[in-house]
Amino acid sequence: MPEFTGDALSIHSFGVLRLPDRIHFGEGSFASVPREAVRLGRRVLVVCDPFLLETEELSGLLESLASEGAIVSVESEIIPELPLDVVERVSGRCRSAQPDVIIGFGGGSALDMAKLVSLTLRHGAPLTQYYGENAVPGPVVPLIAIPTTAGTGSEVTGVAVLTDPDRDLKVGISSPYLIPRIAVVDPLLSVGAPARVTAASGADAFVHAVEAFTAAVRDPIWGAEQPVFVGRNDLSSLLALTAVRIIFDALPRAVRDGGDLAARHAMAYGSLLAGMAFGSAGTHLSHAIQYPVGALTHTPHGVGTGMLLPFVLREIRASASDRLAEIAEAIGVATGNAETSADAAIVAIASMMREIGLPASLAEMGVTEADVAKIVDLTLSVKRLVANSTLVPDYESIARIVTAAYLGNLASELPELHTAG
Repeated sequence: MPEFTGDALSIHSFGVLRLPDRIHFGEGSFASVPREAVRLGRRVLVVCDPFLLETEELSGLLESLASEGAIVSVESEIIPELPLDVVERVSGRCRSAQPDVIIGFGGGSALDMAKLVSLTLRHGAPLTQYYGENAVPGPVVPLIAIPTTAGTGSEVTGVAVLTDPDRDLKVGISSPYLIPRIAVVDPLLSVGAPARVTAASGADAFVHAVEAFTAAVRDPIWGAEQPVFVGRNDLSSLLALTAVRIIFDALPRAVRDGGDLAARHAMAYGSLLAGMAFGSAGTHLSHAIQYPVGALTHTPHGVGTGMLLPFVLREIRASASDRLAEIAEAIGVATGNAETSADAAIVAIASMMREIGLPASLAEMGVTEADVAKIVDLTLSVKRLVANSTLVPDYESIARIVTAAYLGNLASELPELHTAG
């Protein structure tokens, strides 16, 4: 389905964006939070990472909220990957606060915890009844999301992810009702973040952008409930390709120097755009495979998606070479030929992931050969993500990706690149 015809949009083109009511971006935008919060209500619950408890940023926020007349509670029990029992315990504890508005402040897990608390406080437990897409019955407690990392895009999306011990892969709850009402992205909040956090979160932001740009194109569903992820579309693609260009340049610099404000600003901006893009277009195979890999290895989400991305792109190359060629142009490795440009993009992306310190194989992440078949089976069960790829989802194609990623053998899967490094 062509998206553009010359300089004009094709009659087959369409676009979908679902975003917060307000997005504030830029250095110092954090100062806008207290006033925005009390516009939504006087009883404010702040859900934040525990490392923020002793920071000037949190103390200043609490003082400013109090000066605006807010009644404030703070919850800081955030554990990476959000185990279900922890989410349920935190939600139960927060019920007595009866918040009018919830502020999520921190990394992706803190923002997702804020979403899940807002959901259970408004609609009740158990969370298992909301797994999947469009199962949230209505609006949740209003949310303000303030990220301190440049990566998850949770501040502008309707997705929250947690870990359920009764399942062999992480679980997503996806609904437009989970989109925060206000997103505040202040690059100053991410200055000095550790290199490993910067690398993992930044890699995930890059994957969001690439997968939104290379997602399947579907016919829109008007007049009925749309899926949360509608596939590649005209509006998301503009955001995604811009994010690809920005993050590819800025991420290695941000990892090398945590105090590089220009790199931090670029990463915050690129991650925001990537979140805006994948919030409607969706992600696909790197995320689908990472769900079982993350549950198996207990490794950071962005480490898995970033490490898997080149292997996924190699497999979809035949069905997405034109898009990969556009990515090559955006990151400065285009050759003038679509096929070789696609290859150059894959190699450059793999090189960038290694440069920021990501592992080169699933084996390095703790996956064993015996795990490969189970990972393939579980990946195929993540139907909403697998179906969002241009790849025909069958066992053999997913097995090729997982096997190559387990071996870390991109060159053998891409023989023409043996001399490319």
